Amino acid sequence: MSDLRKIIIDDQEVEVSGAMTLIQACEEVGIEIPRFCYHERLSIAGNCRMCLVEVVGGPPKPAASCAMQVKDLRPGPEGQPPVVKTNSPMVKKAREGVMEFLLINHPLDCPICDQGGECDLQDQAMAYGVDFSRYREPKRASDDLDLGPLVETHMTRCISCTRCVRFTTEVAGISQMGQTGRGEDSEITSYLGETLDSNMQGNIIDLCPVGALVSKPYAFTARPWELTKTESIDVMDGLGSNIRVDTKGREVMRFLPRNHDGVNEEWISDKTRFVWDGLRRQRLDTPYIRENGKLRKAGWDEALKAAAAAMTGKKVVGLVGDLGSTEAAYSLKTLVEGQGGVVECRVDNAKLPADNRSGYVGTATIEDLDDAKYVMFIGTNPVVEAPVLNARVRRAWSNGCNVDLIGEAVDLTYDYNHKGADRAALQAIIDTKPTKDIVENPSVIVLGQGALIEADGAAVLAAAMQICDASQSKLLILHTAAGRVGAMDVGAVNDAGMKAVEGAEVVYNLGADEIEIADGPFVIYQGSHGDRGAHRADIILPGAAYTEENALFVNTEGRPQLAMRASFAPGEAKENWAILRALSAEMGAQQPWDSLAGLRTAMIGAVPHLAQVDAVAENEWQPVKPGKLGKATFRTAVKDFYLTNPIARASQLMGELSGNAKKRAEAPIAAE
Repeated sequence: MSDLRKIIIDDQEVEVSGAMTLIQACEEVGIEIPRFCYHERLSIAGNCRMCLVEVVGGPPKPAASCAMQVKDLRPGPEGQPPVVKTNSPMVKKAREGVMEFLLINHPLDCPICDQGGECDLQDQAMAYGVDFSRYREPKRASDDLDLGPLVETHMTRCISCTRCVRFTTEVAGISQMGQTGRGEDSEITSYLGETLDSNMQGNIIDLCPVGALVSKPYAFTARPWELTKTESIDVMDGLGSNIRVDTKGREVMRFLPRNHDGVNEEWISDKTRFVWDGLRRQRLDTPYIRENGKLRKAGWDEALKAAAAAMTGKKVVGLVGDLGSTEAAYSLKTLVEGQGGVVECRVDNAKLPADNRSGYVGTATIEDLDDAKYVMFIGTNPVVEAPVLNARVRRAWSNGCNVDLIGEAVDLTYDYNHKGADRAALQAIIDTKPTKDIVENPSVIVLGQGALIEADGAAVLAAAMQICDASQSKLLILHTAAGRVGAMDVGAVNDAGMKAVEGAEVVYNLGADEIEIADGPFVIYQGSHGDRGAHRADIILPGAAYTEENALFVNTEGRPQLAMRASFAPGEAKENWAILRALSAEMGAQQPWDSLAGLRTAMIGAVPHLAQVDAVAENEWQPVKPGKLGKATFRTAVKDFYLTNPIARASQLMGELSGNAKKRAEAPIAAE
């Protein structure tokens, strides 16, 4: 039996699901209903009353369209479809009344408010506000909250829509915010004045429909109409969240999320949102050459000639760092292999199998987690490795999904069954037959990098694939490095792995800052920040950061996405592919492309699925040969969420947040 119901909205007949709310049904026919508290991804509160509509033949007063379902409507006297009006005089009067009430205590802050120009209250007051107020009593004021270094509060502006409370409780999984008091004394506050403890708290800035919650680092720096907006991709973790980069002149001012249902929905982690000050500090803006143990500035000609001379005729190993774009990895591979050398992108020694996409990407998409009834995490802590993905699993858990964890016992913001922390626990899962409800329901096994970087990583991967076969589950390899999957796709790997560095005469380091290169080889470093790699380098070639060049990144599920240039690299820094192209010409092994388009054409010729931007290719299932599991316990690949890459380590704010997290983790000392 179909649950579709006919309904007439403003003289348009439409057939919608009976479970839909009226506000959703109106959107189906393209009618926008004003709202403050309603949000598609949060539970329904029904407390702002801005979304009032008239139900003909229903109650004599307007109804809140966010809280009334289509199936609750009564048909007409002769069985005609129910009629809803969204622009009748009754609705207009009701919305004007609601707006008047909302503005009773709202301060006249618009000229100094950071939300000005992108404020829901401003926009809707223009459409539904009246030009005077009948209220003559003094306005109420509220004390501002201290929610930490990220979210600035102006609680007098708050209209009690409770979006922030619902987000922190339902999506972020913390219970520090709530509403106290009644009537005029009601206010949003935090429990015992606590600061927020979540990697996703910045999303409440976007959710707040007024200027009550604004970005503390961005406060008073720019107005929305001054900013140039560029749609791009985030590289702070392997998820590939869709973001918008807002720039003013040459400076990146802020990052905002873009909606993408298949990847990050409309959430981003705090590191993604607030890392922008790291793009201004510790930047490499001119080439350097080391002479007598000290680095000195050099011109591009001199630096490229020195690099070419160092590499010619030598045993070269190229390393691709975590933030390296797919084009840069492909370009480095063709350059180094043309000289008889080898390249490697698995710089953390992860035992990812080359040429087996089901082994280094898996078969699951991120969206598969939405419908999963069983999820198992192996050797990962998604709260720090991919907070937005963890929020998806939390939602699945709230819908009845069972979650198992093999690895460190951590707070995932939801309940799970801890199966153990070592390889024995993994072996026990293999030895037990999966239950019928796991086999018959959609299930996903999520394997983290912490499980793959140990000596028996290949055996752990084989074990995870065995579990997938037995339980008919899908496999998702959760990467922590944004550039890793793309580099694996173009074949930036070799049989010896990182052992190849031991016998190298020259190491070409493309932004690999998480590793120590031992004394011995001559090191050419190409990257954007003066981090560990630059300190070890003999020649430094300054490259562009991820907001400063057009590039392709493949996320953890194998989805190629385009990051677009939002600003220009500082000083003499150049785009990464262009540096490698210029170096190839200097070495007499000129690469056969003169533009990024030419490079992409060659790359797609070698790896055709990279042409399918924003599509997840199906990977052929190729189980890895089982091996002997060790005895070690699983470790989490990410030690400090806020300091995982050179851009984050250059950020003052990330350093502060890292320090705060360490203090919070220390056991409180009892008062004597």
